[in-house]
Amino acid sequence: MSRIRFVSESGALLSESEAVAGDNLLDIARLADVPLHWRCGQGTCGTCKVRIAGMAAPQRLGRKERNVLLRAGAIGAELAASEEWDEAEPWRLACHLAVEDCDWVVSCPDY
Repeated sequence: MSRIRFVSESGALLSESEAVAGDNLLDIARLADVPLHWRCGQGTCGTCKVRIAGMAAPQRLGRKERNVLLRAGAIGAELAASEEWDEAEPWRLACHLAVEDCDWVVSCPDY
């Protein structure tokens, strides 16, 4: 089991959940009543953006996720052109993330 801690950008703990590797992060947030905005759940609107700390390895991003983040203004063109990001990079889409077998801290935007 992995432990997922959801925090606000200001650092306040919003929720803490356990998840199995492969679970979708947006689904975990919704079940935990985390105030994370989302509209489509399909990775096209860009509203479920989060920052992740604790990833075991750099994540490969699909073209769709990079384009949505670019269009939403969350990343620049140079980062959108890169296929692999380390955890220090800015945003990911919760609907595109499958939980790894490790503990994550998920920073959600303050609305």
